[in-house]
Amino acid sequence: MKITYFDCLIRPWQPQDRDRCARIIETILREYGLGWEPQGADRDVLEVERCYLQAGGEFWAIEREGEIVATSAYTPIARGNRAVEIRKMYLLPEVRGRGLGRFLLQQLEAAIVRRQFQQIWIETASVLTEAIHLYESSGYRQANGVETPRCDRVYVKYLNP
Repeated sequence: MKITYFDCLIRPWQPQDRDRCARIIETILREYGLGWEPQGADRDVLEVERCYLQAGGEFWAIEREGEIVATSAYTPIARGNRAVEIRKMYLLPEVRGRGLGRFLLQQLEAAIVRRQFQQIWIETASVLTEAIHLYESSGYRQANGVETPRCDRVYVKYLNP
């Protein structure tokens, strides 16, 4: 799978992406005053093979001019029925405001539908206002049951079986 969006290439994660993806996520978390948790909530980006690929999910790196500028992923979860969670959708400031986040979300949803999952869950923090707007305007509904300590919101979208 390789998809382009304007000058960005969306492609599957590769082992050599590990450190760059981790730095991007850490940078964006700090930008919003959220902590980087390599032994907790962010351990998955350091263990992509186990947490995503071997678990039946996907992790994507998004490149612009040969540099990784964004990440996005999903993985199956036990919550709900045939459910996945979208995780690690982070965009550096230089690629925000161009519709890339919405496009990534649509591509993730399409991949999830192809795999016949029935529910999509997303946890986020209130300070990530752009993300919240994206999720709410894309049909996600606020739910209960936040599981990640730095998050205070959880959203769900039910897909047609």
